[in-house]
Amino acid sequence: GEPGACFWSVSPSLSAPPPLMLCLSLLQQERMYRMHRGHESMHVEMILIFLCALVVAQIVLVQWRQRHGRSYNLVTLLQMWVVPLYFTIKFYWWRFLSMWGMFSVITSYILFRATRKPLSGRTPRYVYPSYTAVHIHYLMVIWTHLIKARDSMDFGIVSLFYGLYYGIMGRDFAEICSDYMASTIGFYSGSGMPTRSLSDNVCAVCGQKIIVELNEEGLIENTYQLSCNHVFHEFCIRGWCIVGKKQTCPYCKEKVDLKRMISNPWERTHFLYGQILDWLRYLVAWQPVVIGIVQGINYSLGLE
Repeated sequence: GEPGACFWSVSPSLSAPPPLMLCLSLLQQERMYRMHRGHESMHVEMILIFLCALVVAQIVLVQWRQRHGRSYNLVTLLQMWVVPLYFTIKFYWWRFLSMWGMFSVITSYILFRATRKPLSGRTPRYVYPSYTAVHIHYLMVIWTHLIKARDSMDFGIVSLFYGLYYGIMGRDFAEICSDYMASTIGFYSGSGMPTRSLSDNVCAVCGQKIIVELNEEGLIENTYQLSCNHVFHEFCIRGWCIVGKKQTCPYCKEKVDLKRMISNPWERTHFLYGQILDWLRYLVAWQPVVIGIVQGINYSLGLE
């Protein structure tokens, strides 16, 4: 019928907004259908361009990561930090912007502490627990059963999103901090030999003395020995391997048996969580770039 016929079937009173919104939605769909009528072949071309761009981008990113891992990680981290900020300002997501601001301030302070020379011996033991706080969203999602079903679903989804996003950012920044701190202490070198020799009673991660004996039960934490016979504070080596994403000894670079280190099956969820974060890192950091390139190609070819 006529485009305006829907409006005559709706009462002019203010008590019937749902039918009015339905008519407006139908009119909008009809307008979009008329605009794209006869564009089937063009749409197929756009889909093929998008799929080809995804494949090419995946190959390029994998090669970049394998050949120049350091620059890839830095650029990806910058993308992760900036891209959500753009959409936050564009769509007025003030809650996320406030959380992003607080995270940026805290992270900047931690980076400042981790890059100081000389490095305080307490800094490594301060940095790692600050980034393990991103796992609090696990508890937040579990506690949602105390709230109404509708509210708990919204709260759980928002908490999960925040936890995953800041989990990615936290792990990446922790990896940067761990490299800086270990290189500053001198027992670790990413490219060559360490600048200092390691004593038997010194932890190579934090550079502090090990007070608790290897087979002794500690009040706060225990001492852990790797297969290479180097000993560490248990919390330090766990932070190095799990939070800092390192799988080698901080001193001799021998492969660390993570299954032997973490025998409790409940603690192995950290590794699954890390794999999920690696996948989401590509989705958040590079997917908007790929979509932007595809839109640019479509615009240059006159595809709509």
